[in-house]
Amino acid sequence: MEMETDLPLTTRFTLGPSVTEEQRAFLDRHGFLVFSRVASEAEVTMIAAEIDRIQADWLAEGRTQVFGIPLFVGRDHEGKPFLQRLAFTSVFSERIRAFVHDPRFAPILDLVGKDARVGDREKDGVVVNRYLNVPGSVHPRLGWHTDGLRDLFYGRMPQRMLNIGLHLDRCTADNGGLRLIPGSHGQGFLSMCFRKPYFVSHRPDAEEICVETEPGDLTVHDGRLWHRVALSSHDGAVSLRRSMYLPYLTGPYEPKSEESPMPAYHRVGAWLRGRAAR
Repeated sequence: MEMETDLPLTTRFTLGPSVTEEQRAFLDRHGFLVFSRVASEAEVTMIAAEIDRIQADWLAEGRTQVFGIPLFVGRDHEGKPFLQRLAFTSVFSERIRAFVHDPRFAPILDLVGKDARVGDREKDGVVVNRYLNVPGSVHPRLGWHTDGLRDLFYGRMPQRMLNIGLHLDRCTADNGGLRLIPGSHGQGFLSMCFRKPYFVSHRPDAEEICVETEPGDLTVHDGRLWHRVALSSHDGAVSLRRSMYLPYLTGPYEPKSEESPMPAYHRVGAWLRGRAAR
């Protein structure tokens, strides 16, 4: 018999040696969890510094993609080149790799599934998103979508996929941030495909909530949820919002390499973003 939960949607949990039945029930019902301060202040600082180092290396190399995954190259608040979506970061940083393999995340791996692993070289790897609301930004927000669409491009029906995000900045509702529709992971196939226009729709939904975070918070959300990243009401450097997504995977091992082609879902995403910009 499944455990019921009446906890408020704003509940912040503590990550312990295992994910509790109460936490599992909350995830099953609402489709997300927020674990408070899983990373220390020093670790958040380290990750941010490593991302800056990787950016400097990749810009110097003139990279536009990594293992077939495109980089989002925009401008920062000073007009300088600024990588706003970086894939496979743990392959290029031993310190980030050690962090995402830390034993503290074992309960999250267990939550993802039996024999779950860290996909350093799979899918898009350890992804860092840096949202910035300035002229020249190519990633100030992200439109409504579910991640079930990606399964279709891999030739399979949408399956449960948990997105594990580590947040590097304090993010309240006025600074944009993750919006999701609780419970929408239980929708039918047609609703998942057609409820909203993928990526081009940014309109607030009456049922959405904002997931507010502090530096070091870890969020788990079911990829079948409808979710988006809202535009910050601020501009300039204060609008920066950084998050790192950890690829904890099950299923066949599918590594990428420098020879890997760009996946179809990224080609479609690039087309939709270009259409939205026009």
